[in-house]
Amino acid sequence: MGVLGKKKNITLLTQLTILIVLVIFISSLLITVLFSTMLDDIVESYMGEQALTVAKLTAQNKDIIEAFQDEQPSEVIQTISETIRHTTGADYVTVANDKGVRYSHPNPENIGEPTMTSNKAVLEEHRSIIYRGNGVSGPAIKAKAPIWNEKGEVIGVSSVGFLVDRIEKQVLDYRKHIFQLSIIPLVFGIGGAILIARRLKKLTFGLEPEEISYLFKEKEATLESIRDATITVNNGKQITSMNKRARELFGNQQLSVGMTIHHRQLTITIDQVIDTKESTYNQKLLLDQQLYVVDASPIIKKEEVEGIVLTIRTVSEIEQLTEEFSKIKNFSENMRAQNHEFLNKLNTIYGLLVLKQYDRAISIVSSEVSDRQDIISFLISSVKDPLIAACLLGKVNRSKELQVQLVIDPESHLSSELEMTRSNHFVPIIGNVIDNAMEAARKKNHREGKVYVSFTDLGKEIIFDIEDNGAGIPEEMTEAIFEEGYTTKSEGDHGIGLAIAKNALSALNGQMYVDKSELGGARFTIVIPQEQ
Repeated sequence: MGVLGKKKNITLLTQLTILIVLVIFISSLLITVLFSTMLDDIVESYMGEQALTVAKLTAQNKDIIEAFQDEQPSEVIQTISETIRHTTGADYVTVANDKGVRYSHPNPENIGEPTMTSNKAVLEEHRSIIYRGNGVSGPAIKAKAPIWNEKGEVIGVSSVGFLVDRIEKQVLDYRKHIFQLSIIPLVFGIGGAILIARRLKKLTFGLEPEEISYLFKEKEATLESIRDATITVNNGKQITSMNKRARELFGNQQLSVGMTIHHRQLTITIDQVIDTKESTYNQKLLLDQQLYVVDASPIIKKEEVEGIVLTIRTVSEIEQLTEEFSKIKNFSENMRAQNHEFLNKLNTIYGLLVLKQYDRAISIVSSEVSDRQDIISFLISSVKDPLIAACLLGKVNRSKELQVQLVIDPESHLSSELEMTRSNHFVPIIGNVIDNAMEAARKKNHREGKVYVSFTDLGKEIIFDIEDNGAGIPEEMTEAIFEEGYTTKSEGDHGIGLAIAKNALSALNGQMYVDKSELGGARFTIVIPQEQ
């Protein structure tokens, strides 16, 4: 392979590792910066709120307010302010009068001195404030609150501050913790990047992208050079690739990459290969009146079939082609003979509709379905719910196929139209019971089988009676017949119809009773309450 001899650049493993590590590093860095910025804002906001809380508590202290009347207010206020400062952890707590003269300060030498910052907003606007500024102790986050006397007059200002230097030390500690935590996902990210890259390398059989690209082109060239039609499909029977010969043979049959194969014989062959995990050879395939021979081989990975390669060749023996086409022709002629009359009438009806000869079209249709008009008219006039009417009509048609007589009591009437959800539950109930009745009647009496249906919604309930002249149901089995899997039929997929009906009845709060019919078989009585 020529490409294998070329000088390799950075391998795919290295590229993926570097990319993933770089993405994780940048993400960790951005998150760290974001959290650091948010931390500054959060800490400053929190310290400001804390300073304001302490300032308000100081301003509301009764002993401090009363001390303003003393000849030497600072003697009492200094002691209380220092106690508050030590208790709350503030860097300073000062109290000044309305002239701005301090009555307390962490440095006693500053007592009696005017404050360095303006108290105008507090004294004149009578409001508390939070700000960042410089004081005697240095830059700080400060809060000021007015001190009110009992007469409602502002007599002074309480000021509380937290030094910026101490706050920045706390923030720096938090930043260190954030940085240390950010290293953890970085370490895990590097490890994960290496594992993912190695996993990908294993899945690509240790090949680099250039080598994979070359192998793909090599595979395409190999397929195109094969003179037999070659098609690969996955387990879902979806075509994944076709060579040139396959496109030439099957292009007119709309077989293309991405299409799912539905041809019966091909699907049987594919399923056989999947089940046995073994190749099959010389399977005859008739496709679009052309006979082919098919070989199918599995693509196996880890002892599981992940795809199939189909190799298809045309059959050259003219005798085989003639024989098969004769069979096809005979089958086609038989089908054409059976459907000729029906198609002619259908085309006639279509032509009359195009010519707007509606009466004549209706006349032809009526003549074809005259034996069904009575039941249709009866259902239209007597059954208001369209789904129930459609179900009953379908069962009448089904009875004709089974050659069982299905009689609906002409006195029956259903004036209620069920809500859609209730109707969807109710229809399977009567449908399954009628199906079972027809099967039972046909099994015992053949063409003499008979099923009798009557219904009414007078009163507060909808009642259906379904009887048959079948073998009936022994009394001891009246409960067992509603269990899933119970059946008296020896062939086919049975044993769930009455179980479905029972579950649907539960959703409708209805009941079903089983008794002996006057016809000799079983009688099922279905009762559901009407909607109020």
